[in-house]
Parts: sequence; structure tokens; C-alpha cells
Amino acid sequence: MNFDEIVRNNKQNIKNIIRLITHQDNEDIEQEVYIKLWKNSDKYEERGTLKSWINTIAKNASKDYLKSSAFKNSQNTTSDEVELNKVSDNKISPEDALVISDRQKTIITAVENLKPKFKEVIMLCEIYGYTYEEVSIKLNCPIGTIKSRIFNAKKELASELKNLIE
Repeated sequence: MNFDEIVRNNKQNIKNIIRLITHQDNEDIEQEVYIKLWKNSDKYEERGTLKSWINTIAKNASKDYLKSSAFKNSQNTTSDEVELNKVSDNKISPEDALVISDRQKTIITAVENLKPKFKEVIMLCEIYGYTYEEVSIKLNCPIGTIKSRIFNAKKELASELKNLIE
């Protein structure tokens, strides 16, 4: 099991799980997940997918954090300024909401306009979080074909969305 590859392939997914459960980005929890993966890698049994095992570790680490005294103390010791910042940060102006909505529509349209084979791999890898290997198996294609399709899809999207990138 190549630990660097596991981290690289699952980093964003781990961050998303932590953010979903704790409602914040927390590098300490993320590090805890990596430590648990490393320490327990010899205990992994291929009953399910590696990804689901990693997801379970991330979920449990996030839930443990929410039960911890460190989290409870941070909840009890907030200043008025922190609370005011939370209130002001949560509000999106109507103009910003419109810009965000327009950007989302433009991106969705660009993805929808991709060739079917490009759209399929972009959706599986970038939206649903499958690895190239998992997509290769799912679509019964060589991994090189998957990588090529991802590259070409991203190239088309970059060209189509260049006004959003600049």
C-alpha cells in the first residue's frame, strides 16, 4: 500500500468529510486521519473498498473531535467579536448571489456540453470522487484512456470557462 498515493488520492475527500461533519476546515483532524491510516494500514482487510475504509476513519475522527473537550471549550469561549464576524460572514449580498448563480450555471452548461465520454469521466472523478483506477474498472477502459479523457475534458473546460478563470 503506497501511503503517499493514498493520501494524494483521498485528500480532498477527507477534507470534505471533516467539513461536512464539523462545519469547519480542521487540519488537526485531517492529520489525525492520516496518522490512523498509517498506523492501521496493516489491519486493512479488503472486504470493502479502500475508499470506504478511509471515509469511515475520517467520519469517526470528526465525530471524536466533536465529542472532545477541546471542541467543547472552543464553543464556550467565543468572544463577541468572533460572533459578530460569524454573523457578517454568513450574509451574501444579492449581487454576489447572482454572480455565484451565474458562475454555477456557466460551469454546469460547460460540463453538459462536453462529449459524452469526457463528461462521464469528469463526473465520476471530479464530482463523485472516484479514483482513476475505480473509473477504469467501472468503464472497463485502460487507466491511460481515463487519464487522457480527463486531460482532454479539463482542456475543453478550461477553454470554455477561460473568462471565469481570469
